[in-house]
This record gives sequence, structure tokens and C-alpha cells, in this order.
Amino acid sequence: MKVLLRAATIYNPQSEFHLQQQNILIENGTIAYIGPDEQHADKVIARDGLCVSAGWVDMHAFAGEPGLEYKEDLESLAAAAVAGGFTEVLLLPNTEPVVQTKSAISYIKNRSQSLPVTFLPAGAVTVEAAGKDLTEMIDLHRAGAVAFTDGTHPLQGADVMLKALQYLQTFNGVLLNKPEHTRLTENGQMHEGEASTRLGMKGIPALAEEVTVTRDLQLLRYTGGKLHFSLISTAAAVASIRKAKEEGLEVTCDVASYQAAFTDETIEPFDTNYKVAPPFRSAADAAAIKEGLKDGTIDVLVSGHVPQDVEAKKLEFDLAEFGIINLETAFAVAHTTLELPLGALLEKLTTNPRRILGLPEVRLAVGEAANLTLFNPHITWEPTAENTKSKSYNSPFFGQQLKGRALGTIHRGQLVLNDSF
Repeated sequence: MKVLLRAATIYNPQSEFHLQQQNILIENGTIAYIGPDEQHADKVIARDGLCVSAGWVDMHAFAGEPGLEYKEDLESLAAAAVAGGFTEVLLLPNTEPVVQTKSAISYIKNRSQSLPVTFLPAGAVTVEAAGKDLTEMIDLHRAGAVAFTDGTHPLQGADVMLKALQYLQTFNGVLLNKPEHTRLTENGQMHEGEASTRLGMKGIPALAEEVTVTRDLQLLRYTGGKLHFSLISTAAAVASIRKAKEEGLEVTCDVASYQAAFTDETIEPFDTNYKVAPPFRSAADAAAIKEGLKDGTIDVLVSGHVPQDVEAKKLEFDLAEFGIINLETAFAVAHTTLELPLGALLEKLTTNPRRILGLPEVRLAVGEAANLTLFNPHITWEPTAENTKSKSYNSPFFGQQLKGRALGTIHRGQLVLNDSF
């Protein structure tokens, strides 16, 4: 099948056509032509404002399969990912059972072979993600695990963290850790501040993140290796990571694209769709996140996609589960709220996550496999529960006007266009 992208603006610094408007012909999943001339095709995609980039990569999403398919299965996650413009998605290992065996890695890889998105399995660092005994990470790496993390369970023991950093160096693996001291966040519901006091809720202190970042960086200085912080949210964490990078440590980090969309003062009180971990924090923290993205301290934007069923969210705030769905809205929320130049935003969805995870570079050039995201950064739209592809509906963005939208993807020889196209 031949597909022509007509007059598409190319965002791909690795390509000689970067920032140029060109016709792109894709034949049987391979880029066959890039240039100004019209090409015969079976399908022509033309739209004002059409842009194309390397396929977007998400480094933080949860799929319930196996064991929690009622929240999200791999098919629904793939549909949500493609609707959001993602062609590759790193899956957290916190399923039932935990992704800690070669067979679990193989299951994920095999299940996604026919889907229009590539699932990247992350292996658990510790058995059952319980923070005690290390898994057989070398075997998991050979089976196809691209990174190692206990996902939603932050590593608490300094000894375990140290051993994991040392172990992963045997194959140049990367350790992902969510920086949270769980004893300090126990029973917390929202950011600790004036708003939590006013609402009578137990707070989640910024200190819980900051002390863990400081500890992990100290261990990294001692052991060497590669460390990636997942879902940072505080000004102090940004400052510490910035300083560590200046020292030359191999440290990277990501932030959820929604993290600066609200603060603890602007969330809808007691609406559980605003209950996330880490929580929406202060205006100063949101400003530091934006600055960290602009100066390169924060390497990657992620969806932080955590689907929760109605029974887990339609409860009193202190009983509800944490998490929101964001694969479909990740780009739009970031483009709407983060005040980040489009090129820099795309770098944090394409080049940087691939570099951190050791994935092949994607280049828009003749002869290269087409791994592309089609998008329009100018259109405005409102996501709705009725149109979501996810199995779950826990989003604070339904009914809100957002700017910028993914239009479709081309990956693995499959063209998928969104309903809005």
C-alpha cells in the first residue's frame, strides 16, 4: 500500500528535511520519497497544519494485563496510545503477576506483534516489586526488557538501590526509580501545604521526594551506572538533578505532561480525578518544572497513564486510588500548559526517550522504516469520556479545551488515523 502525506511539515533534527514542508510517500511501511513532487498513492493524507515527526515514545504507562484487565488491557492501551500519537510505550511491571520472568517479557512482546504500537517491557528490579531480593535482571535483559524499575513501588532500601545500580552495569542497563520516601507519604492524599490544611486532608510533603532524590544521587556517585528518575514533581528535585548533571553523573529524569497543568490550589476539591501520585504541587514547583524542561534538566515528558476503574475512583477522596489516564491527551496537555517550544517538546517525546532506553534512532529519510506520528499543533479540541479509547475514565481533562492533537501514526506498516481526521 502506498500512502502520501501531502505538504507535511517535518520535525526531525536527524533528517535533512527538518522544518521543511514536503510530500512524503510511504510504500509498504518504508519511506520511498520525500520532496516537492506529487506522487501516486493509494491513500492521500492532506490537511492544513499537518506535521510529522518520529514516532512518539512514552516511558511511563500502566496496562492491567495480565491480572487487571478490567482497568486496561493491551488492546485498549494500544488504541489509547495510537490516539495519543505514541508508537512505542514502556510498560510498568506492576501487573498480576509482576513482570519478573522471561516468560512474562515474552508474553508482552508476543501480544503486541500484531498491534500498531510497540510495547517495551520493563522488568521488575526486585522480586514481586517488594523492594527486597533482586530479580534475575541479566536474564530479563536478554529476553527483551529495555529498562528496570519497580514501577509504582519506589525502591526504599539504600542497599537494594546500591546493588541494583552495580548489577545493571554488567550490561549497561538503566534503572528507573520513582523518588518517594513512602514512610513520609503514608496516608497522604494531596500536596502538603495551605490547601491540604484548609481541606482537612493529610498532606504528601515535597520532602518525601527530595530526600529520595538526594539519597539516590549519593548512591549513584558511589556506584556509577545510569539512573533515571520517574515522575519528579518538586523544585528541589529539579535543582538537585540539575546540579548532578553539571557534575557529570549519568542521571536523567522525566515528568508527567500534566504535572504543571494544576496546582494544589487549582484542583477541584475532593474530585478524585485530580488525585495523582506525585500530587499536583505548589505554583513554585510548577514553575520549576517548566524551567527544568526549558533548560534541559528534565529530559522526557511521559503520559503517567494510570487507568482506574469506576469502583476505584467513585469513592471518598481518601479512599480513592491514585492516577489518571493521559495517553490520549499527553501531547495536548503539555503543548497547552508547559510554555515549551514545539521542537523542544517533541525532543522530549522522541529523541531523548530513545537515547535513554537504548532504542534505535528514527530518521525521516528515503529507505528508512516509517515510524511516524502525524499531528497538528494548532487545532483546539475537547477530550470526552464518550470518545476515549481507554477502558477507564479517570481524567480531569474531559471537557477542557486543549491545543494540539495527534492525528494518527504509521508504524509496523500500519496506518491508523484518529476519529477526528
